[in-house]
Amino acid sequence: MNSLIRQILCGVGFALGAALPVFSQQTSDAPADNPAENEKMAAFVKVIKSIDWVTEGKGSLGDVATLNVPAGYRFTASAGAIRMMEAYGNLTNGMELGYVSPIAMEWFTVFEFEKCGYVKDDEKDQLDSNKILEQLKKSQRESNKELAKRGMPTLEVLGWQTPPFYNPKTNNLEWAIRLRSQNGRENVNYKTKLLGRRGVMDVVLVCDEKEMASVVPEYQKLLAGFSFKKEESYAAFTKGDAVAKYGLTGLIVGGGLLVAAKSGLLAKLWKFIIVGIAAIGAFLKRIFVGKTKETN
Repeated sequence: MNSLIRQILCGVGFALGAALPVFSQQTSDAPADNPAENEKMAAFVKVIKSIDWVTEGKGSLGDVATLNVPAGYRFTASAGAIRMMEAYGNLTNGMELGYVSPIAMEWFTVFEFEKCGYVKDDEKDQLDSNKILEQLKKSQRESNKELAKRGMPTLEVLGWQTPPFYNPKTNNLEWAIRLRSQNGRENVNYKTKLLGRRGVMDVVLVCDEKEMASVVPEYQKLLAGFSFKKEESYAAFTKGDAVAKYGLTGLIVGGGLLVAAKSGLLAKLWKFIIVGIAAIGAFLKRIFVGKTKETN
């Protein structure tokens, strides 16, 4: 079993209305027969087996939304999602509402809801990708100062993998940014924001960047099965409801980690996702998919 462990530092959520960016760092290879790594994998599988999974049907995302779970996938709600994130080495924040992945877990998606208010989409025809990119780069340079102070790897924003796109029919804001870490490794951060009446469902896709091209269409098809409950939908907005203090551009640009650091929320918002996606996927495929074939 390939024991490569990829360390992905994901800032998911908001700090004073700012969406935090995602960071990645790759550690060195470990021996294939490393007992410590095998022990970690065994503990990880134990957590998986202890979770109540929905493998087909409808999954509940708190009291605000649902997700259709097609055959071939596994879903767990808030409690299970938190356990999975902790198993990956995450610092959870309590906003996790769901986790979904293929059965063999080659990649996964985490759903979090931020009750920030109704985000107006009046900027939908004014998303200037060049201007937003420059703002992201500037924000990241400021964030890097804080990262350097804490002895953590800095990150460079290279450009768009997919420029920001807003779908007014589904009220989805989506984009993908290319990033390069201090050690020279490049990866892609893929984000989706699903706008609702009282806030935004933040969806993060975590996968091996080499598989991004094939995974994203599968991920988007999965998101087509997402829906806010009728009273929580974007269309259900009623005069008097709380309105967010920022728009679509603010959801993308945010204030980076600098805002979180200055607000004292940095420790709460750091997310360490320690995961060898390719290794875990191959290993779990033998365990779960292989067993299914054997019993057929």
